[in-house]
Parts: sequence; C-alpha cells; structure tokens
Amino acid sequence: MFYTLARVLAALTVIPFHEAGHALAAWLLGDPTAKQQGRLSLNPFRHFDLLGTLCMVFAGVGWAKPVSTDPRNFKNPKQGMALTALAGPVANLILAYLSMVVWKLLYYWAPVNEATIFLALFLQYLVYMDVSLAVFNLIPVPPLDGSRVLLAVLPERIYFGMMKYEKVILVVMLAAVWSGVLDGPLSVMNSVVWDLLDAGTQYIDSIAYSAYYASLGAVI
Repeated sequence: MFYTLARVLAALTVIPFHEAGHALAAWLLGDPTAKQQGRLSLNPFRHFDLLGTLCMVFAGVGWAKPVSTDPRNFKNPKQGMALTALAGPVANLILAYLSMVVWKLLYYWAPVNEATIFLALFLQYLVYMDVSLAVFNLIPVPPLDGSRVLLAVLPERIYFGMMKYEKVILVVMLAAVWSGVLDGPLSVMNSVVWDLLDAGTQYIDSIAYSAYYASLGAVI
C-alpha cells in the first residue's frame, strides 16, 4: 500500500505536468485553445484519463486526454506544433531534475522517519515516471509527441499520410510496451537520461561529501 500510494501520487503529478506543458507552450506561441479548455492547469482531473493513468501507475507508460491545439493561431504552424509537442517531455525533464535535487537533499540532510522515507520514495517514482514519459513520448511515431516534431521536417504529404494510421500505431506501440518488446531500448534511453540528471545534480553530492569531511576535520 505504501509503494502503491507513492506511485499513484507520482502519476497524478507527472501526467498533468506533461499536459500543462503542452498547453503553456501553445498559449505562449499564440494559441489559446488549450487554455480556454482549462488545460493550463496542474489539476490532474483536468487531464484525467482513467485507463491512461492506471497504465502509468502499473506499467510506467500512460497517457491523458489530448491537449487541443489550433495550428492556425501560430505564426508558423509547423514550428508552433513542433514546439508545443516538445514542451510536454521538456516539462517532465524539468520536473525530474527538480525532484532529483530534492531527493538528494533529503538523502543527505533529512532526518530518517516514516514521512521522509515516504517522500523520498515518492520523489524516486516521480523521477522515474517523468523520465519514462519523456523518453517514450519522444519516439517519433504518431500519436506520440515525437511525431509532431516530424511535421517540422517532413513533407506534409508524407506526414499526414502517416497520421491516418495514428490509432493503429498507438495500439501497436502499447502492445509492444506491454509485451516487453521495447523494454531494452527504452531501458537504455531511460538510463542515459537518468545518468545525465544525476550528473547535473552532482554538485549536491560534492557539497554533502565536503560537509562530511569538514565535520571530521579532514582536508579535501
């Protein structure tokens, strides 16, 4: 129950952060559609999809209600769609970085009790799910965010021809994830991103080690 609660809370944080990232980018780029629909919000119920959330909790990969955009509101429709699509994974990576910072601060300096142990577990799941969601969504096939980026580089005829099979490709992708076919590639990419986040927060480890050795009177 302890672990399940942490995973559920993490999923209810990660998914709205991702979707709000899309909505914020679209709004900043000139399209108010998502904002007008209430999607510029971290309230998980604004973005909630029951099956997608359950998949995120138990399979590590899930989805929410799609954020609506109107490319006609962008000064450059192709660029606007690509940047709006990228904003979701980028929002997850920012949250993953901040979560790892707090996680390390807890690890080195927080007192050990049930509350801090639960918070550390929640932050660990938060980093894991953020990284998983960002990496998965950057796969350049419809309907994932990475496919929207292709719109900026592919001829429209090829792109929209591929988008006609969006629902079929989604089913195939989910089947590949749940059957374990993509476990290897996704695991490698998740590890790469996790290592980059760890390297980017290495200054916290250095400060902690320096403080420890200073308390012992050692010179490093």
